[in-house]
Amino acid sequence: MGCAKDLEEGRAFLGVEFGSTRIKAVLVDENFELVASGAHDWQNRLENGVWTYSLDDVWKGLQESYKELSDQAYENFGVRLRKVAAIGISGMMHGYLAFGKDEKLLTPFRTWRNTTTGEAAEALSAAMDFNMPQRWSAAHLYQAILNKEEHVGQIEFLSTLAGYVFWKLTGVKAVGVGEASGMFPVDGEAMGYCGKRLGIFQEMAKEQGSSLDLLSVLPKVLPAGEKAGFLTEEGAKLLDPSGNLEPGALLCPPEGDAGTGMVATNCVAQRTCNVSAGTSVFAMAVLEKSLSKPYPEIDIVATPTGKPVAMVHCNNCASDLDAWVNLFAEQNKLFGLNVPKQEMYEKLWRESLKGDPAAGGLVSYNFFSGEPVVGLDKGFPLFARTPGADFSLPNFMRSLLFSSMASLKLGMDILSGEGVKLDRLLGHGGIFKTKGVASSLMAGALNVPVAVMENAGEGGAWGIALLAAYAALKKDDMTLEEFLNSQVFKNSKVSVSDPEPQVSQGFAKYMESFEKGLGMERAGEFLG
Repeated sequence: MGCAKDLEEGRAFLGVEFGSTRIKAVLVDENFELVASGAHDWQNRLENGVWTYSLDDVWKGLQESYKELSDQAYENFGVRLRKVAAIGISGMMHGYLAFGKDEKLLTPFRTWRNTTTGEAAEALSAAMDFNMPQRWSAAHLYQAILNKEEHVGQIEFLSTLAGYVFWKLTGVKAVGVGEASGMFPVDGEAMGYCGKRLGIFQEMAKEQGSSLDLLSVLPKVLPAGEKAGFLTEEGAKLLDPSGNLEPGALLCPPEGDAGTGMVATNCVAQRTCNVSAGTSVFAMAVLEKSLSKPYPEIDIVATPTGKPVAMVHCNNCASDLDAWVNLFAEQNKLFGLNVPKQEMYEKLWRESLKGDPAAGGLVSYNFFSGEPVVGLDKGFPLFARTPGADFSLPNFMRSLLFSSMASLKLGMDILSGEGVKLDRLLGHGGIFKTKGVASSLMAGALNVPVAVMENAGEGGAWGIALLAAYAALKKDDMTLEEFLNSQVFKNSKVSVSDPEPQVSQGFAKYMESFEKGLGMERAGEFLG
């Protein structure tokens, strides 16, 4: 009954995350426990060579997720949701959403998954002495300038997906500092974009004949804990077309999936690191000191409070795994078997633990899209084996799971070489739902203990709900670290997988074959 009263009086916190394949909404109470959730599956599309989502799908997915959450709250507690204490919006980082007059979208949404900005990324990285990845908003913009795209001169606002949704709900053009750090390099201490590098960009744009003022079109930068905006009447109708939800709720600064992953795993302090594994996989190591030089495999971004973070981002993780599970589901259907998808994941994942330490000579490449970490511009999923390989189901599943970690390993080795010290990794995302499988394999692969919290499957939606709660509940100068340690995670339960020598040795052997076979991948780029 207590929860019902909290919902009636609008004391719950709503978090929404736009993931690559799923939009998820969660409602948490004042104890930060999940009380209702809703979700909507969606997929990006490759249209005219561009990975994109339509804005109609953005709102359809948001509304369906919220409706499912609201209906669940009503079924469980008899309360029709009319108000909430605070709202957080998160989404896939990076990408390119450019708007002109009358809020018109000037080009289709160019997502983080696109690898068509190589020329721009290389030029910006060299000029700025800073690794500018292809997926960053500034790389997309400069590539459009190099391509002489007509729309550049019409841009009045440049945003990410989370920033766009936040803008439409509040009327405010702003993003959190973590999200901003995936658009353009930031100065975490000044809580804004790096002035020196803004000047460099402007000069480069001017040399290409563009008069665009970058700072004027970028969203404002805000730290975690800021009261970033309030739900307008129009925003309330966008979120809940039924009209039940009242305007006025506080919104925290919108953050990307990297920032919400750090919060959801309590990894916002130095020497902490989280690994988010879904369609893509990335590790976020909060640095004690700057790296000695820029690396093309390492992004330098920021926590939601502006601390520098080394981000190893790989475009590909679980898509190939999902494709094979879907194939097995088709086989089950052919034989009249109706096995729930989650049970299939559970059993197939556990089979991997029975395999040969090095996957029996089987090698998988999970590249559905390009993978800058290994120098691939296009995706080319591939499975390979020698005639004498041990082609069994356990080895096959082990090769798929190892493949999902292989590119990440290459980037993490650079951090190790820089002397970055990590106490342990905190894993979250769907790949960790089967207890003790992905975590134990990753611990061996990266030679670092991997911990998984009980809420690992909730991921970023829960993380952005916590940031919304922090903005609503913050008192005086309470830091985000203090809030998470003293209020959210004080009684949290984790399971820890330590590196096992047999797994580490097997993965090292697997990586030898994986790296040797990358030539097949590069040849495959030319087949399509």
